[in-house]
Formats: sequence, C-alpha cells, structure tokens
Amino acid sequence: MIAIDNILLSDEIVEEEFVCDLSRCKGGCCVDGDCGAPLTQEETTILAQIYPAVTPYLNPDYIPHIQEQGTHTVDPEYGYVTPTVNGGICAYGYYDEEGIVKCAIEKAWKEGKVDFRKPISCHLYPIRITTIPGYENVNYEPRKTLCKPACKLGRKLKVPVYQFLKEPLIRKYGEEFYDTLHQIAQAHFPQRP
Repeated sequence: MIAIDNILLSDEIVEEEFVCDLSRCKGGCCVDGDCGAPLTQEETTILAQIYPAVTPYLNPDYIPHIQEQGTHTVDPEYGYVTPTVNGGICAYGYYDEEGIVKCAIEKAWKEGKVDFRKPISCHLYPIRITTIPGYENVNYEPRKTLCKPACKLGRKLKVPVYQFLKEPLIRKYGEEFYDTLHQIAQAHFPQRP
C-alpha cells in the first residue's frame, strides 16, 4: 500500500502495466458493468448544466433514456452514476464507425463545446476510488477478460498503470501528488524510465 497524505493506493498501480487497446476491447468498459459510471456530486451538477451542449453528440436512440432517468441516477451500491440504456451501455456512449464505444461528453469537449472532459471515474479507469471517512482508497481493478488485451499491451510496451493514467491522476489529485507517486515508483522500480 502506498500512502500519500490521505490517499491510499494499491501497490499494483506502480507494479502492474496497462495500456488500453480499444481495437480489441471496443470500449467495453462503457457497456459492461452493474450500473453506469460512478459520479461525484459535483459532476451531477455539471452533467445537468452541459446536457444541452452534449445532446447533439448523443445517440438519438439513447436520449429518451436520459430524459426518463435524468442526466444522472442513483445506484444503491455506488451512489450517483450515469444513466444506462436498459442496464447496458452508458447513455452518454455511442459507437464509432469501427464499432468502438466512445463518449459523447468527451467528443463535445474535444470540439470545444463544453469544458468538462468526462466523469473522472471513466478517465481513471481501470483505477477505482472508494471513499472511507478521512481516506480515499485508490485501487487497480481491470476487468479480467475485457482488459486482458490492455494488460498484455501494457506489458509489451512496459507502461506502468500510473504512467498510462498520468493525465487523469493529475486532473484528480494534482501535479505534486503525481510527482510524489512517480518518485515512489522510481524507488520501487529503479530500472524503469
């Protein structure tokens, strides 16, 4: 376990290697799961505010699901989550021309229509965060079958999980946190660049 202030990270975040291989998994993490993507309370407000700007990027068949459920919903186990289409794909997801699930929110962000990239839980995947009083637990939780190609590609390219997720880790915790994590990883694996 790695402790940085009140953030507890599993060792696998520096020990394991991972690089998403969308050509193989087809963005299945946006489809597979018990519910939609976990959201912070702040993100629920943001989604409600940006929804009109994101709507043109949505799959038209999914809009009624958002209108029925709301821009977010509540799961008894996970709390605030994105709405889904019949318990499957995230309602903010869409299939591109190659059959890969992408995020309509992120597409709107890339085109400068919104300032919000996507939920931090999506950006950080396969890292999952759980909160306990006074602490955040940050764990590496790839899906066993779905993420197998990403684990294989990460090993081939020799990219540790934390390096693959540098941008979202900085987005969530800041540059100083990431630099500290990198120093810890370097001490643990001095042979890595």
